[in-house]
Amino acid sequence: MRIATSQFQATMNRGLQDNQSQIATLTAAIASGNRIQVPSDDPVGNVRLSRLTREQAIVDQYIDNIGAIKIRLSSNESYLSSMVNDITQSHDLLVWASDGSNTADDLKAMTATMTSLRDSIYYSANEKDQEGRYIFSGTLTDQPAITYDETAPVGSRYSYTGNNGQQKSVVGNGISQVINVDVDGLEKLLNQMDTTITALGAPDGSAGTPPLNEVLAANMDGAAAALDFVAGKIATFGGAQTVMETLANNHNNVGLSNKTAIKSISELDIGEATIEMNGYTLALQASYKAYSKISSLSLFNIL
Repeated sequence: MRIATSQFQATMNRGLQDNQSQIATLTAAIASGNRIQVPSDDPVGNVRLSRLTREQAIVDQYIDNIGAIKIRLSSNESYLSSMVNDITQSHDLLVWASDGSNTADDLKAMTATMTSLRDSIYYSANEKDQEGRYIFSGTLTDQPAITYDETAPVGSRYSYTGNNGQQKSVVGNGISQVINVDVDGLEKLLNQMDTTITALGAPDGSAGTPPLNEVLAANMDGAAAALDFVAGKIATFGGAQTVMETLANNHNNVGLSNKTAIKSISELDIGEATIEMNGYTLALQASYKAYSKISSLSLFNIL
């Protein structure tokens, strides 16, 4: 059977191009270390790889959210702990002030310490984060949690101006964590301390008198309630951080599994690819030699 020269050349060119294409594909795969260069290399594997990659991106976002939440909760806990220390000191001072053996000068001397503690609690309640947002105002982060009105009567100068709204961050599939806290109720203690300061500094103030004892007793009860209030929020933070740590560990385990699966699907077997490329290279070389030999033949060649 005779084969036309053009047909022979077309067939040989197609074969050479196929071999060169396979070699180029294997070279790119070896260079990148990835078995799948285009979806058609392994349609099923490519779908699995896309799904795992998408899932891992979500897991990574959960882990990032948890990391940011843990930092924020830890920071909030530090500020609240500072409030606890100030409230505890104010309570101790109130117990001392309730001692009937104190002189009027002793009581007046206590006003400086009580004022310092009141202001410290007030400033801690209005702390801002690194972006200038108020931490303890609920979701109204653009305004102070507690405001002070010097024109108001003593005992009502401090007001809570935040809200009780919750800011939440997603930390898992269907799981969210509250990341903010409010200090609604702390203004009551500040007003009681303000009243106490006025009573201790009164010109006719005297230890052990019923009016003063009543003010001190109310302030001590308020301090005890505020301690429970703030300590409860700190305990909530501690529990939340434990949950965040557990979730982070779970996400890391899932991430490790995903990465192992991604590597198994996408990673190229270098040894196998090298052997395959050597085979195509030999075939290409043989094709060139055969093409060169056959192209030089004619009907007058004697076999």
